[in-house]
Amino acid sequence: MVYLDHASATPVDPRVLAFAGRFLSEEFGNPSTLYTLGLSARQALEEARARVAALVGAEKPASIVFTGSATESNNLAIRGTALRNRKDGKKLLVSAIEHISVLNPMKDLQKQGFDLGVIPVDPAGIVDLGALEEQISPETVLVSVNYANDEIGTIEPIAKIARIVHEKGRYLHVNATAAAGRVPIDVERDGIDLLTLSSNDLGGPRGAAALYIRPGVKVQAVMPGGGQERGLRSGTENLFAIAGMGEAARLSADEMEAEMARERSIRDGLVREILTIDDSYLIGHPEQRLPGHASFRFSRIEGESILLNLDTFFGIQVATGSACSSRTLEPSHVLLAIGLEHAEAHGSVVMTLGRSNVPEDVPYVADAMKRTVERLRAISPL
Repeated sequence: MVYLDHASATPVDPRVLAFAGRFLSEEFGNPSTLYTLGLSARQALEEARARVAALVGAEKPASIVFTGSATESNNLAIRGTALRNRKDGKKLLVSAIEHISVLNPMKDLQKQGFDLGVIPVDPAGIVDLGALEEQISPETVLVSVNYANDEIGTIEPIAKIARIVHEKGRYLHVNATAAAGRVPIDVERDGIDLLTLSSNDLGGPRGAAALYIRPGVKVQAVMPGGGQERGLRSGTENLFAIAGMGEAARLSADEMEAEMARERSIRDGLVREILTIDDSYLIGHPEQRLPGHASFRFSRIEGESILLNLDTFFGIQVATGSACSSRTLEPSHVLLAIGLEHAEAHGSVVMTLGRSNVPEDVPYVADAMKRTVERLRAISPL
C-alpha cells in the first residue's frame, strides 16, 4: 500500500503513542481536580500547551486553547470573535478557497445579520491583495484566510495579508491545519491574531486541536459549561489526545527542516513523472506550495474513477477534492475559484505525503497513474 492522503488523515506517530499511552491508564486524572493524579494531569496539559505554542512561535503558552477538532477551533475563532466584537462592526471577509469548516460558520453568521464578503484568488490560488484592500473597512471585524490550501497546496502571503487587515480592519484568523508542522509558522512575525491547528495533521491522535488567540483579542465562548480552557472551551479535556498533540508538535518542530527537504524531493519526482502524461496539469502555485503536496488534473476523465482504480488495482490511496466535502457530487469550490471549468475540476487528484512515503514510491505511483489514465481514457465517452 502507498498512502498519499495525509491531508485527510495522518497515522499517529508511534513515538507519540508511546508517550501519550499512559494517560489512558496510569495517569488518567482529571486536570481540574486537586489531588495528585489531577495535578499530574494538569502538568501534562500545560506541557502540551507550551509545546504547541513553541511550534507556532507564540510567546505565551496561555494563548493556546485546546478544542476537540479543527472544525471546532474554526467555529470558536469565527463565531466567538464575530459575536464578541459585533459592536465594532459586522463585516466579515473570507477567501474564496477556504475550508468548508470556515465557510459555513461565516455563512451562518451572515444569516444572523453579518455582512460577508468573499476575496478572490488568482489561478494559482494566491489571495488577491488588491481586492482585499478594496473590500476591507473599519467595520471589518474578522478576515479569515488559510495558511495553505489542503486541495491545491498553495501557501498564502500571510504577513502581507495581516498588514492590510490591521491597517484597515480588526482581526485576522488563519486556518493552519494543512500547514502546521509542515512549514515554519510564526504568529508573532506574521501578525496572526487567531490560528487553527489540528493534532491529527501533526501526527498526533484525533480528538484534539487548538486555537491560538493573540493576547488582547476578545473572543466569546460558543460552548459554555464548566469553564475549562479559560472558559472558552468547556468540557473535561481529552488528556490522551492533547498530550499526544503536544508531543507531535515537539517532534514536528525538531524534525521539520529535514522532513521538508525529504518530502519536497519525493513530491518533485512525482510532479516530474506524472506531468509526462498527455493532458495532465499541475494545480496550485508551482513553487509557493507545501513541500509534501502535489495536485493534478487530467482531461477527459473523472477524479473519482482515478481514485478508485488506483486503490483497487495498485493499492494506492489518493484524494480528489477536500476530504470534508468529497461526498458531494458538485465540483470543488476551490478549483472553481481558481478558474477551472466544471469538467476540468472533476478530473482532479490530490497527493499529500507523510513520513511513510519513500523515494521508491515515485516510479511505482507514476507508472500506476499512467496505466490508470490510459485505461480510463480508453473507455471514456469524452
